[in-house]
Amino acid sequence: MLDVDEETKRLIGRNEALFREVNEALARGLWPGEEERPARFRCECARLDCSQTIELTAAAYSAVRARPRRFFVLPGHEVPEVEDVVARKGAYLVVEKRDAAGVVAEERSSSG
Repeated sequence: MLDVDEETKRLIGRNEALFREVNEALARGLWPGEEERPARFRCECARLDCSQTIELTAAAYSAVRARPRRFFVLPGHEVPEVEDVVARKGAYLVVEKRDAAGVVAEERSSSG
């Protein structure tokens, strides 16, 4: 593991929270009854240059989103220095932020 300082952890948390906000807008744009149809959501990893998408249902997205410290990312996009993989769901992973990154994720969730 790399030694990641607290400010970097906070920055990673902010980056992923921004991608979550994009995905929340996508989820709100679904028509009633489409919650179980697969839709494309942006990978919520910390990489600012990542524009890859993950196909999952709005219901699956909401299940991850129910916990503010949790995000979904593509395999290989996890950052072990600030997050733990808590589930493997076929084409994507569910990660949970720790430490300063987790605090930022919770703060952005309650303010958004």
